[in-house]
Amino acid sequence: MALNPFFLQGSQSEQFLVQDLINEQLRIYGVEVYYLPRKAFRTDDIIREVQSSKFDDSFLIEAYINNYDGYAPDSDIMSKFGLRLKNEISLTLSRERFEEFISPFLEGIAAGLREGKTGEEYDLNTITRPLEGDLIYFPLGERLFEVKRVEFEKPFYQLGKNYIYELNCELYEYENEEINTSVEEVDNTVEDEGYITTVKLAGYALDATANAVLSIGAVNEIFLNNDGSGYITTPTIEFSDPPNVSAGNQRATAVAITTSVANVQSIDRIEITNAGSGYLEPPTITISGGGGIGAAATCSIGSTQASVQAINIIVGGSGYAAPPEVTMSSPSVGTTATGVAILRDGSVESIRLTNAGLGYTEAPTVSIAGVSTVGVGTFVYNELITGQTSGVTAKVRDFRAIYNSLDQAIDVDLKVYLNTGKFYQNEIIVGSISSARYLVQSHDLDSFEDEYDSNEEFETEADNILDFTESNPFGEY
Repeated sequence: MALNPFFLQGSQSEQFLVQDLINEQLRIYGVEVYYLPRKAFRTDDIIREVQSSKFDDSFLIEAYINNYDGYAPDSDIMSKFGLRLKNEISLTLSRERFEEFISPFLEGIAAGLREGKTGEEYDLNTITRPLEGDLIYFPLGERLFEVKRVEFEKPFYQLGKNYIYELNCELYEYENEEINTSVEEVDNTVEDEGYITTVKLAGYALDATANAVLSIGAVNEIFLNNDGSGYITTPTIEFSDPPNVSAGNQRATAVAITTSVANVQSIDRIEITNAGSGYLEPPTITISGGGGIGAAATCSIGSTQASVQAINIIVGGSGYAAPPEVTMSSPSVGTTATGVAILRDGSVESIRLTNAGLGYTEAPTVSIAGVSTVGVGTFVYNELITGQTSGVTAKVRDFRAIYNSLDQAIDVDLKVYLNTGKFYQNEIIVGSISSARYLVQSHDLDSFEDEYDSNEEFETEADNILDFTESNPFGEY
């Protein structure tokens, strides 16, 4: 039987009619999905492999579900690397709707981003159809699918033209791509996916305070007569006892600070942690341990005049990025005591004396200068943060703070990914968009806890089998 004579079998009006019918059926029987085009911003110049990509645009479009056969019970595979979901779905998109609604935006925003090409090198005609590697967000299942194959010649030129794109998609396996579409339900699907590390930040700042304790017969100043050499670890400093220890006199204590010059480790200085009391003559200083030799030191004492014996920390404070300057008031006649602050996690842990002073009639006032750093602002999802000392960069995945009754952040956690290294302790990190500034207390490079992650359990069990602490279990070379 001959073809219908009332149809021209390929006229423009007939093609428009078929396309309109398809568009109408998709609106009636389809579902709304988000189409996320992939942008490659780092590629390998040799084999053209996409090393880093991002999804920061989304387009809402209607699609028809052809099948979801991949959701059969046997599609989930338990492998040695964990649970692998091989769920698949097939979707149909209107060719006209994609080319009129999505393609013009892709030509404007994605020129040169895919495959790492510049605008002059990139053929804009290649983005008039969906591409493999792009993502589809399926709201009904709250899941992301990756386009694995695009069939754009089915049915095969009906009335001389194609009208649909058929997308074969698999459940998306996250590989640290940046997803920031500004659509909350889409971005939340990868909130806890990938290699995410935790940065502990200092919240509100609190200034440290301290007071001084006086004693007579204290070690006044230590003189390093010979700095020694060859030290592998920090040597131990010991003082001889003062007379009448049983009556309450205290032995002085101090610590050595080492330095390395021309690969030779030696003692740089000795700092007093407690100047002691009751010495009638300078005690003998013994420097031992550490693997080095040759170091020697002597000291002076205040036998009849009061010196600062020790400094007690009242409030350690918080938020210090660097050791603050410590000053003490001067006596009417004599030598002013000096000291240095020792930090731990942004707080003043102790103050060591470099000179205990002499001639005090009352305890000096201890002033801890240097303003502690206040955490300011709120980091924005996916913004780039930079360590001001280390130069390490990372992208923000989550920022959470616990506030006290005065609206001060007392517990601040920052989860980051795509970090280029480890942030230094007590350095300031700054957000590129929010300009938020916080002090780093610690950076844990262990990945954020995953419900399917068993790395720690494997490591613990392996340690029980192979013990390297006593000897090499594989034998000695």
